[in-house]
Amino acid sequence: MFGIRGGSASIFTNIRHQILQSLSNRWQRAETMFVKAGMEIPDEKRLEYALPYIHGIGRARARQILSDLSLENKRVRDLTKREVFVLGEELSKYAVERELRMYVERDVRRLVEIQCYRGMRHSEGLPCRGQRTKTNARTKKNQSLPMRKKK
Repeated sequence: MFGIRGGSASIFTNIRHQILQSLSNRWQRAETMFVKAGMEIPDEKRLEYALPYIHGIGRARARQILSDLSLENKRVRDLTKREVFVLGEELSKYAVERELRMYVERDVRRLVEIQCYRGMRHSEGLPCRGQRTKTNARTKKNQSLPMRKKK
């Protein structure tokens, strides 16, 4: 009949997916703004409190960035394109988001490979900074604890 071969079917499914996505987004108002690729910050918050939504930016660094750029602390939705561009350029100086996660993962992998104490604790899923484990550390030990029956 009307045979669709190989890549043609995937092209149609991709187009269908894009159309459905655009239709679903048409009636929703965007509540986040992209500063750079992969960095989203909420529109409704002031800049000082919206920047820490980026992984690797805390409150102190957010204040430092605002003072370095001499930007006023206004809502994200009120920023001009020029301010967004300058903010993105400033954020590119820091290791944030995917780059920072990659650094941390690489450091933990190195600790596990050299089999130091911290690396062994990471591989066992236990706290590695000297915290007590008899009564605390439930979130780290959660998978390793057996389920107890209530009496």
